Amino acid sequence: MSWWRVYSPLRFGVILLCSVVLSACISSTSRHATPVEITAALNLPVAQAPTAIPTQQQTAEPLPAITEQPQQYQELWQYIAANLSFDITPNARLQKRVAWYLSQPNYLTSVNERAAPYLYHIVKKVEQRKLPMELVLLPFVESDFRPTARSSQGAVGVWQLVDATAYHFGLQSNDWYDGRQDVLGATDAALDYLQYLQQRFNGNWLHALAAYNSGEGRVKAAIRNNQKHGRSSHFWHLKLPKETADYVPKLLALSYLLQHPGTGLKRPSLANEAQTTVLDVGQPFNFGILAALLGVDKQQLHQLNPGYLRHQSPKNGPFRVLLPMDQQQLFATDFYRRQFSTHYQVKLNDTLYGIARRHNTSVAKLKQLNNKTQDLIRVGETLLIHRAHAKDDLTVDYEISPYLQQQRPAKVATYEKHHVIQDGDSLWAVSRQYQVPMKDLLDWNQLNTQSLLSPGDTLILHLPVEEPSTPQPKAPAGAGKDYLDALKTLVKPKSDP
Repeated sequence: MSWWRVYSPLRFGVILLCSVVLSACISSTSRHATPVEITAALNLPVAQAPTAIPTQQQTAEPLPAITEQPQQYQELWQYIAANLSFDITPNARLQKRVAWYLSQPNYLTSVNERAAPYLYHIVKKVEQRKLPMELVLLPFVESDFRPTARSSQGAVGVWQLVDATAYHFGLQSNDWYDGRQDVLGATDAALDYLQYLQQRFNGNWLHALAAYNSGEGRVKAAIRNNQKHGRSSHFWHLKLPKETADYVPKLLALSYLLQHPGTGLKRPSLANEAQTTVLDVGQPFNFGILAALLGVDKQQLHQLNPGYLRHQSPKNGPFRVLLPMDQQQLFATDFYRRQFSTHYQVKLNDTLYGIARRHNTSVAKLKQLNNKTQDLIRVGETLLIHRAHAKDDLTVDYEISPYLQQQRPAKVATYEKHHVIQDGDSLWAVSRQYQVPMKDLLDWNQLNTQSLLSPGDTLILHLPVEEPSTPQPKAPAGAGKDYLDALKTLVKPKSDP
């Protein structure tokens, strides 16, 4: 008697199951859910996990463990959607934002055009800090990813940072450069701020996001008010300004729709790889010279780097510039090989790892710069090694007159101040109390945004020495006029003979 005949009931069950699956496949059709269906779905109660049916203990040998390989995503938006993790609670405010996105199905495709040069780098920055992927969506909610966006409250850039927050988290702002408009520089400051807020709200990301929008104090006051009256302190139960009350649902709605592409919001096509490269020039540079040496369009270079407000970088930095090419393309340019590399001759017992370590670079960058696919090197072989600064001057001398030079700010004398931590103190509060950047406060005390303070701890601050004001001598009458008359004479065209 065959095995198949002995287990005839099992045979019948298998046939029945296959029939059901096939009929379901035949009857299903591919279509987008309507907004009404999405709203109805969000109204459904969260399904409970099915209760397991007790079974008799099996005596068969356990199956071998299956090791799953991490899935590779060719599309960046697909990768983002797969890594979103916030729990989403159905409610009327969320439904309203879902309906808004569904009424504009091309929204993300349109905004993606502005985000494309930066998005891959932002994803990597979020991952390196082990932060939730939802934070990648924040610039879309804040500014529709407009690097030069300005709000009526003075918030600037894709992350909508106000001047005080930007200053305390280490962003410069002057006549030459506004770090809030530097997309990747502002990303570092915004993520520092968000990590700080998440710590202040005991790991609650919804509270932290609400505080990012309306301020830490306002959200804390709303939480205290609810606790005082015996109400829940969950975000959805807090009494907050309308803008903030809609802000978090807007982010969650976008997260929900990305995870459910069948709902109708079009997911943009964007390769899961860097389209641009950050180069630290290491010295002041002129956009025209840099563009000409790289063989790229000067206007495109300006558009990628809206933080720089003039045709030249500030004399004291920053000197980072985003280039419209990937790293491999940059390394292949004559400009990079001539300006940012030096030659090294391989010696006996040398290895790529040892050479990379001695020259403060990575094996991957060393191989890429020398077009190597393997780690093999030969004695006597000449390698290109990355160097930190360009060899030649990359600026234009605009100083046409000593009277018109931009004056460098004088170095300010400082003294050391010790601040003893009291109950309720925070790094943010101390930095605001003494009007010093958060980044400087962290550097002076070898701390980070995650560091915890205890009453009695001492923080070191370096504060400027206040100098007594002295009356400025008045300029002699007519001094300015004499200079202008002399200048007019120098530039006056010669008269015809």
